[in-house]
Amino acid sequence: MDEVIVKRLDIKRFNALAAQSRSPAAAYMSEELEWYADDSEVVLGIVLRDTVDDDFVGILLGRDEGDRFRAFDVQASIETLEEARTWVQGGIRWHASTGNTAFPQGDETKGLDLFTPVVSIAKQHPFFSKLSREDSFIPAKTIINELMPHFVDVDGNFIEQFQSSGFDARLWELYLNTYFNEEQLFFDREHHAPDFLVEKYGHKVAVEAVIVGRKNENPALLLQKEPKLLHPSEIAEKHKNEMPIKFGSPLYSKLKKEYWMLEHVKDNPLVFAIADFHDDQSMQWSSNALINYLYGVKHEFTRDKDGKLIISALKIEKHQEGDKVIPSGYFFQPDAENISAVLFSATGTISKFNRIGRQAGFGPDNIIMHRFGTCHDHDPNASLPKQFAYQVTTDSNETWSEGLSMFHNPNAKHPVPEVLFPSIAHHYFDNGQIISHLPEFHPYSSMTINMKIAP
Repeated sequence: MDEVIVKRLDIKRFNALAAQSRSPAAAYMSEELEWYADDSEVVLGIVLRDTVDDDFVGILLGRDEGDRFRAFDVQASIETLEEARTWVQGGIRWHASTGNTAFPQGDETKGLDLFTPVVSIAKQHPFFSKLSREDSFIPAKTIINELMPHFVDVDGNFIEQFQSSGFDARLWELYLNTYFNEEQLFFDREHHAPDFLVEKYGHKVAVEAVIVGRKNENPALLLQKEPKLLHPSEIAEKHKNEMPIKFGSPLYSKLKKEYWMLEHVKDNPLVFAIADFHDDQSMQWSSNALINYLYGVKHEFTRDKDGKLIISALKIEKHQEGDKVIPSGYFFQPDAENISAVLFSATGTISKFNRIGRQAGFGPDNIIMHRFGTCHDHDPNASLPKQFAYQVTTDSNETWSEGLSMFHNPNAKHPVPEVLFPSIAHHYFDNGQIISHLPEFHPYSSMTINMKIAP
């Protein structure tokens, strides 16, 4: 019998394999220190410090009947770190040497298989086809396959929609689910609406996912279209009316659903999480239009005689495109006081799944991935974002939260406690000005280039 090799795992690799199994309650009483696996990653191990008793714990995890990594052996009250490390490594060697690849837990629940086709090729969304077949998306496909055994399909049609016309909306929902898990929130997915009910520190928040969708066009033509690069003047023009109306339509429709009347939502914050998929790469430039529409103001930047930045807020009354007219200031409309905040990201796309999969070590070595974009400049006198660029490798440290912004409603009946979402950007409206609490690195937009190197 070959000797079992135990290797040290990077936290990013461990999280890609098993983060969905981690209970949010663990953070209250323990601190993870080290992560291990056998060479084939059949058995995983964690060394923790018990922060209550100040001793150590070892945990072994293996795949259950539903292909989820779950704990099947635990040793507590270990006196030293070295003893805990020895117990974990020894346990990995023993269990991996048995040849077992599954560790049943009496739970026959199977996860979702997103990539076995359930719709005809003619009806498959072209981006699903790319994701499921192209080598350059193997990192994303691999990490999604690790996520799906844990995902709860409340409506029962997630697979069919992900493979066809609902690809964008379902990808956004999957992204949000993964972010909430990273934020170590407790989930309640027993209800059909809203999409999520998350809880921590005695607070509950309901979240409904919504997108700005594509026009009714032939999906087969999407991959044949050349992405249109807009001039800054074209973007500025779209920000005035076209994009606020595009954001306003789904947000207004969701407002009319009156989710706050549901018993499981009543008296709790309600958040709409929106992403812009109306056109390829449109989310790269549309976020300012959302801000203008939510608060009913636009901001102009000038400098005084000393070069100091001066920000002026100008009120917007309405947005009009052709015969369609909507009032500006979503948070100031009737019933909008029941909406606590709007969550938005320009980076919750398949490229994020691909990058996080890549930094976890998934995908062939001949795929080279480069990311570039703009991020917040924390210089208080800066009027433009900074640029960034890097190659995505196992040394990268992107998080699911990176790029998310929560825009808080100044009139909310039930404000969202920022402590529940500490990893993201938070924006507040005060006397016509937006006050932002931003992470050290906060990207506004980015693009990812995949290159396949010929052997």
